[in-house]
Amino acid sequence: MSDERATLDVGRIVKAQGLRGQVLVDLWSDRVERLTAGNTLFSERGPLVVVAAAAHQARFIVTFDRIDSREEAERWRGVVLSAPRIDDTSVIWIDQLYGAEVVDAAGVRRGVVVDVEANPASDLMVLDSGALVPLTFVVAVEANRRVEIDPPEGLFE
Repeated sequence: MSDERATLDVGRIVKAQGLRGQVLVDLWSDRVERLTAGNTLFSERGPLVVVAAAAHQARFIVTFDRIDSREEAERWRGVVLSAPRIDDTSVIWIDQLYGAEVVDAAGVRRGVVVDVEANPASDLMVLDSGALVPLTFVVAVEANRRVEIDPPEGLFE
């Protein structure tokens, strides 16, 4: 079984959907393969195996192995789901940015990441200096230690 400490929060059960134990899941990850039949998600109540899932508006209707009635589905309302990190070197994992020192291509220290804000064009690193840096300018990440960026001229002015 996977080590739950090495998991990331990927969604939340919103409510019961239907009469046979399906639930509506708000998936926080863009990795919809997490809801592929046979995958296991973790929760404070233990593991749940996905039996089936289908997109429904901006969410998913999911059948899990341990939830077989509407009453049981209602008891899972609000439960956060987590999953192991997907090994993908092309992805910047948000949790790797917090506390990291941000340095530009010239070696100038620009601040420390204190938050990450969702933004339609590109998520933004919020630095302790107050600067906002789009993730599109990140060129290298050393988890929670250092983020190298190549920003356009004028970003910090």
